[in-house]
Amino acid sequence: MKNRIVSKIAEAARRYRVNQKYKDRIFRMIFHKKKDLLSLYNAINGTNYTNPDDLEIRTLDDAVYLGYKNDLSFLISDTLNLYEHQSTVNPNMPLRGMLYFANMLKAYVEEKKCNIYGSKLVQLPVPRYLVFYNGSDSMPDVSVMNLSDAYMRTADVSAGKGDMDGTIQEAIKAADPALECRAVILNINKGHNIELMAKCERLEAYAFFVSRVRAYLAAGCTLEASVDRAIDDCVTNDKLTDILVKNRAEVKNMLLTDFSEKKYRKILVEEAIAEGREEGRKEGREEGREEGRVEGREEGRVEGREEGRVEGREEGRLLTIRIFREAKENPEITFEQIAEKVGCTVQEVEDTLKMIGIK
Repeated sequence: MKNRIVSKIAEAARRYRVNQKYKDRIFRMIFHKKKDLLSLYNAINGTNYTNPDDLEIRTLDDAVYLGYKNDLSFLISDTLNLYEHQSTVNPNMPLRGMLYFANMLKAYVEEKKCNIYGSKLVQLPVPRYLVFYNGSDSMPDVSVMNLSDAYMRTADVSAGKGDMDGTIQEAIKAADPALECRAVILNINKGHNIELMAKCERLEAYAFFVSRVRAYLAAGCTLEASVDRAIDDCVTNDKLTDILVKNRAEVKNMLLTDFSEKKYRKILVEEAIAEGREEGRKEGREEGREEGRVEGREEGRVEGREEGRVEGREEGRLLTIRIFREAKENPEITFEQIAEKVGCTVQEVEDTLKMIGIK
């Protein structure tokens, strides 16, 4: 049942994504300029870079999540940074980050023409993965997710077994997993990470904007009215005016689409579950009917065998009586003659007479 429901959801989601154009989330729009992205990096890391050209954008063109480009990747100094915005808690962020970094590092090695088969150590930038979370679920200001948390734990092989040297096994068991990816989750909802917000004006403005949308929704306004009023509040307070004034319609459409798609995905899941359950009931009824037919046939065979035994015993009793009478009334009669008279085989006559003591 579970696999059926999952496959239904995946199938419907694939159909939905095929007909959608990729859209940037507002988070990417806010920090798409190098100077703004650099200010966010400085606020997070406590650095004071001033030249936006020190930052090299490395975002992958084909990295899309649920129809959106919601990532920002860049190289600065000796760090390769991946920033991703999320409005839902996703425990698989480290796995996605590892796959993303693998592609980025592959591109980096090819671009720098590094010889990974040579005797010289290839120097690589340090990967840093940050997830900016502003969903409605409760999350701490800072949390960490590790790829190693997803690894299946199997029983360790005791040292000294087989031909393997025990010290090798001990080293293997003591070593960390061969692959690790750590995602640092930052809660950017209003009221969280206040010190960080104070250092990055645009991040604080984004948190303000989202909080206003939610406040108007909670007050009973429609989604469209909530977005309009939130935009007006931001403009009044001189927050994100460079984006909200010039691109008001685009931002509004992004938010309306984002909320609608979240609602759509929820409905999609509910419909897929209902459809899966109905299919399960149909299959269950058919399986039940088949099992019933099998059980019925078996019960019929048992009853038939019992009835056959009863009928057979009665027929045998009557045949014995007839054979006995023929033999008693005519002592000179032969087995063949008795068999012909009672309608059985000669062997049956012989066996019956032996059984009752007449030879």
